[in-house]
Amino acid sequence: MLTGFDQLLDEAAAGGSAVGAFTCYDLEVARAVLAAAADRDRGVVLLISRDAFSGPDGDQLLAGVRAAAERSPARACIQLDHVADLELIGRAFDLGAGAVMADGSQLPYDDNVALVAAARDLARAAGAAVEAELGHVAGGEDVARATEAGQLTDPADAERFLNATGAGCLAVSIGNVHGAYAAEPRLDWARLDAVRAAVDVPLSLHGASGLPAGDVVRAVKAGIRKANVNTELRAAYLAATRDGLDAADDGLRVLALHDAQVKAVRGVAESKLDLLEGDGT
Repeated sequence: MLTGFDQLLDEAAAGGSAVGAFTCYDLEVARAVLAAAADRDRGVVLLISRDAFSGPDGDQLLAGVRAAAERSPARACIQLDHVADLELIGRAFDLGAGAVMADGSQLPYDDNVALVAAARDLARAAGAAVEAELGHVAGGEDVARATEAGQLTDPADAERFLNATGAGCLAVSIGNVHGAYAAEPRLDWARLDAVRAAVDVPLSLHGASGLPAGDVVRAVKAGIRKANVNTELRAAYLAATRDGLDAADDGLRVLALHDAQVKAVRGVAESKLDLLEGDGT
């Protein structure tokens, strides 16, 4: 069932957990994530990447994922991820997205503020929510390459940034990256604590795919309330596709291939949701 972004984050905060946010490139991935969420009785965010949404069938993808969420017993919100185009943001809201990640993290500070504030106005008109990023989480959302950490979030700027933008969730850069880590991840825990102390909005951790399980659990205990997962889902999906092609060819069983993809992705989503469950404190 469709559920508000803020409601999911509030539920996570009350339970000392974090919402899993999973990138969906097709309905098989959405089916898998929703099944995992229903099994665990957990709310989830279904992410649509900027490149997927801006493609020729992006509207259909978002509408299809939204329809799947509406018909699922799991609580779910649709979010357009990492976008700096206000036209795309407005279109996503028109199609029923419950949130966007307005990403001006590669822009000068004042331009980042202006983008997020404009997205906030669009979101309020649509009854939706906005996530923003301060600092820059390096790497690509759709292609996994070995990546070094980008510009880290400055705790001294965080409160000022949120007051100026009205964003309801802040993505932090504390040594995390999108895609693959070029070296062993070393998250700046003191920086996370300082940002958490400086602001009163939920914090989001992008790049959770490549982090050790212990780091994910520690991040939730330190106040992360949303964690994005993409690379591991794609890896499981493609591995299941490769392994299932021979079986699918035996009678051209496309549905069997889809079932294998769903099973593989669901396993990843369930394991991440378990890590994000927190300790209830």
